[in-house]
Amino acid sequence: MKKKRLFYWLADKRRLLLCMALAGLWWSCNDDEINPGTQAYDPSRPVVITGFIPDSGGSGQRLVIYGSNFGNDPDSVQVYIGGQKAKVIGVKGESLYCLVPREAFTGEIELYMGEKQDGEEPLATAENNFVYEKTTVVSTLCGYKDEYDDQGWVPGSFDKTAGFAQVGQMTYDPLDSSLLYICYDNGAGIYTVNFTDSTVTKLIDGSAVNSVKTLQNINFTNDGEYMVVAQAQGNAAYPSVSVMSRANGFTDPEVLIKSRGNRGLAIHPVNGELYFSEYQTGNLRRYDLGNSSLFGGALGTADYEDLLSIQDINWAFHIEIHPSGNYAYIVVSNQHYILRTDYNWDTKRFKTPYRVCGEPRESGYEDGVGTSALLNTPFQGVFVKNPDYAGQEDEYDFYFVEQGNHDIRILKPDGRVSTFAGRGSSGTDSDVSGYVDGEVRSEARFDTPTGIAYNQPEDAFYVVDEGNRCIRKIQPE
Repeated sequence: MKKKRLFYWLADKRRLLLCMALAGLWWSCNDDEINPGTQAYDPSRPVVITGFIPDSGGSGQRLVIYGSNFGNDPDSVQVYIGGQKAKVIGVKGESLYCLVPREAFTGEIELYMGEKQDGEEPLATAENNFVYEKTTVVSTLCGYKDEYDDQGWVPGSFDKTAGFAQVGQMTYDPLDSSLLYICYDNGAGIYTVNFTDSTVTKLIDGSAVNSVKTLQNINFTNDGEYMVVAQAQGNAAYPSVSVMSRANGFTDPEVLIKSRGNRGLAIHPVNGELYFSEYQTGNLRRYDLGNSSLFGGALGTADYEDLLSIQDINWAFHIEIHPSGNYAYIVVSNQHYILRTDYNWDTKRFKTPYRVCGEPRESGYEDGVGTSALLNTPFQGVFVKNPDYAGQEDEYDFYFVEQGNHDIRILKPDGRVSTFAGRGSSGTDSDVSGYVDGEVRSEARFDTPTGIAYNQPEDAFYVVDEGNRCIRKIQPE
C-alpha cells in the first residue's frame, strides 16, 4: 500500500513539475527573450523528441514539444506538423513552444535545425502523431484595401478585382449557384461574382435602376425568372421596388412599386407574395405579385397593403423569411434587435411580430438566450439547415452579420444567440475589428460586415466585408 501511495505521489509530483516548467515556458518564451543559461544546440549530440502536449487540436493550437538538445535559438529550429511549417515561439533546450499550422492533417511532428532542404531527413520525429482537428477558417476571396484606400472599383479576376467599399448585400442566383449577386447602396450598382471563371463583373449601375442609386437588397420570384430589387429614397413618387428579367440578363429594370424608404424586401418561398419595408413609417407592406405584369396585370401599380407597423418611425429593417414560409425574422438594424413574425397560411399574411433577441435602442455585445443577448447593428442574415436538428420542427439556424460588432452571429430556433465568426486575435491587441484571416473565432477579424450568403454544396459562407473592401469566405478546412 505504501509503495502504491509513493508511486502516485511521484507521478503527481512529476506532472506538477512538468506543468510548472511548461507554464514558465508558456509565459516567458518569445522571439527576443530566451534563458541565457540554456545550452545551445550541439550537433554532436542527437536531437530527441520524447513527447508533446496537448495531443490534439486545430489550427493555431499552442503546442509544447519536449525532448533534448533543442538549443536556445527559435530562429534556428524548424518544426513541421503534418508537412506544414509551424511557427516556433520559444525554445529552451528540453522544451519547445510552437503554434500548430493550418492544414496539418496527417499530424507527423518533425524537427530540423536551420533551413529545411528538399529531401532532407528530420533530426527528430515524434513517436506519435498530433491529432489534427479540422477547423472552420476565414479567408479572403477577392478585393483589397491599399494604404490610401483609393483602389477604386475594378472589376476583373478574383486576384485583381477591387471595390466593395460600400454597404452591400448578397443573393445567390436560384437557378445557377455559380453566380452570386451583390447590390450596393450609394450608386455602385449590382455586381456579379462568377465562381465558374473567378471574376467579378458589373451587372448594372445603380443610377440605371430607374434613376434610384440607393439599392438595398435583391430577391427573386419563386420561378427564378425575375430579380426584384429594393430601393430606398425619401420621396413617395420614386420607385421603391424594381423588377428585372432573366430573359434580358437582368438589365431591363422596370418600376414595380412606388413608395419611399424601402430598406428590405422578401418574397414568400411558397405563396409568392412580396413583403417590403418603409423606413419613415416603420411599416411592413405586402404586395400580391399575382396582380403585377409578371403575371399579366398592370406594372407599376401601388396596390400594396400596410400589414403591420414596427413600433416606431425611422426604423431600418430587413425581412428574412424562413425556407418553410412558416415565419420571418425582421432584423431592425438601427435599433439593434430582431423580431419574429409567424405566417398565417389561411390569410397569406404575417401576424403581429414579437422580439426574439436584442434590446431596442441599446447596442452591445452579449451572447445569451432571447432578449438577454445584445446586438449592435445587425444586418443581412441567411437561414442554414443544421444536420443536428434532423427530425425537429425547425431544422434551420439563422446566421447574420453585425456592422457594429464586426462579427457573424447565430440565432438558433430556441432563441439562443452565439458568435460564429470574428472578434479574434485577442492576444494581439484589444480591438475586435480588423483584417485577419484564420480560425473562425480565435484568429479571424472583420470590419463592419454588411452582407452574407451561404452555398450549401460547399458548406461555405461569403461575407461582404465593407471596412476591408473585400469579400471573405468562411469554410471548414
